[in-house]
Parts: sequence; C-alpha cells; structure tokens
Amino acid sequence: MAPESDRKPIQFNLDPKSGVPYYKQIILQVEFAIADGRFATGDQLPTVRSLAVDLKINPNTVARAYNELEIRGIVNTQQGTGTFISDKQIKLTEVEREGMLDTLVRPLISKAASYGFAMAEVLDAVRDAYKGIVQNEEEQHDIL
Repeated sequence: MAPESDRKPIQFNLDPKSGVPYYKQIILQVEFAIADGRFATGDQLPTVRSLAVDLKINPNTVARAYNELEIRGIVNTQQGTGTFISDKQIKLTEVEREGMLDTLVRPLISKAASYGFAMAEVLDAVRDAYKGIVQNEEEQHDIL
C-alpha cells in the first residue's frame, strides 16, 4: 500500500448513462479505491451531505451506499464522528479491473469511431484528458 503522502485523492464521479444505480457506482468506487491503495484503513469518507452536494444527488442515495458498505464490513460509521474505512481487505483480480476499464472505454471508442476519429487521435485525446484530470485533482488536494 502506498504511503499516505503518495496516495492519490479519490474523486467520486457518477455516470448517469451507465445504467448502474448511483449508490452502486459509489460502492464500486470505494472498493476500487481500497483495492488500489487510494483508501486505507482509518481513512474517513466524505459526509453523506457533502458527497451528495458534490455529486448533485439525493443524500439518501449516498446514505444507501454507505449503509451497504457498512453491511459488507467495508466501512464503520461512528455516530457524530463520521464513516471510516475498516480493516477489511479488498482484492480485485486483473479480470475485474480489465472488465471495469472495458466498460468505461468501450462506449468512448464506439462513439469516436462512428465520427471517424483514428485510434492515434483518440489515444492522444485520452492521454491529454487524463493528464488534465489527474493534475486538477492533485492541485485540489494540495489546496486542502
């Protein structure tokens, strides 16, 4: 697991077109963040209210995700203090990781191809967008 100073901050992001309910998207993102070391035991999740505001969704949706995570033993909620990552280990197989990436990339590639973009153009655009997003998240983390 990466030392705290080397860990990337998690930026929750919801895809309204995925067909996956928002609460499940939150659960998956927490699980992936634990598996790859962006969340460690004892890390605090955003409050239900603050995450709901950030994602522009109903607080009950975030509460449902946190409740499901608690039922699975992935987080512990301490009334009045917050919700924290438990010591439960989450391991993702390469197949699971590749499946998630394929789910994210396939619609982009399909749309880009339908507009006639070459693979090199798409790869350059993805690379540039990724750099911009990661850099922006790191700058926001430094401000906090």
